[in-house]
Amino acid sequence: HSKRIWLIRFSRIFFVFLLQHWHVFLKWNERLFHEMRHAYLQGRLEEDPAKNWAKGEIGFFDFYIIPLAKKLKDCGVFGVSSDEYLNYAQANRDEWEKKGEQMVKQYMSH
Repeated sequence: HSKRIWLIRFSRIFFVFLLQHWHVFLKWNERLFHEMRHAYLQGRLEEDPAKNWAKGEIGFFDFYIIPLAKKLKDCGVFGVSSDEYLNYAQANRDEWEKKGEQMVKQYMSH
């Protein structure tokens, strides 16, 4: 039962974009950013996502994505693929730490 819950949580987020190559992560991250920004501009969101997007993504990786990837690895649900998913999550987190602020500026220019 516990493995099923972790699998559901995993599938909702990870396969969408977080455990993919950097360029795939960026594509979906930018789309989500623009969706949230549009909601803000329409008054459906109180705070402009551009204000904390870069920092917020680091926290999301550190406190949700990477711990969940580690838990899935421990569960053994995906076998050796779990290592690959964890590696993608950590690599994307590290790359985002280096380039996140720059990416948000780029998102804002579109």
